[in-house]
Amino acid sequence: MIKSLITLAALSAAVPLSAQGVEPAPALPALTMEQETTLRCGVAFALVQQSREAGDAGFQDYPELGQRGQEFFVRTMAQLMEQTGANRDAIAQLVMREAEALKGDPQAIEQVMPACLLMLEASGL
Repeated sequence: MIKSLITLAALSAAVPLSAQGVEPAPALPALTMEQETTLRCGVAFALVQQSREAGDAGFQDYPELGQRGQEFFVRTMAQLMEQTGANRDAIAQLVMREAEALKGDPQAIEQVMPACLLMLEASGL
């Protein structure tokens, strides 16, 4: 699910809007600090899990996130849709923006994962 949402967002962003036959998406919703944090953690979990599965040695020290990380991601995205009124396309754009930010800074995932892992534990998942 996580991979498919990130893939969908990437594909949507790669195809010009005129070729998609749709109107430009409305402005992305403004997020609270809590919403930004849960989004960042959900995306970080997805990126870490993908990297672990790909055998990337730099990510093998992180715990297996599997079902727990996926459930956190799914619940976070559903919660963002409910709280902001954003549609799936807008949420996919937010996911892609966050994924690009995390991938663009080599230290970003390392910096956010300790707090994100605490948030995952606190979530009860």
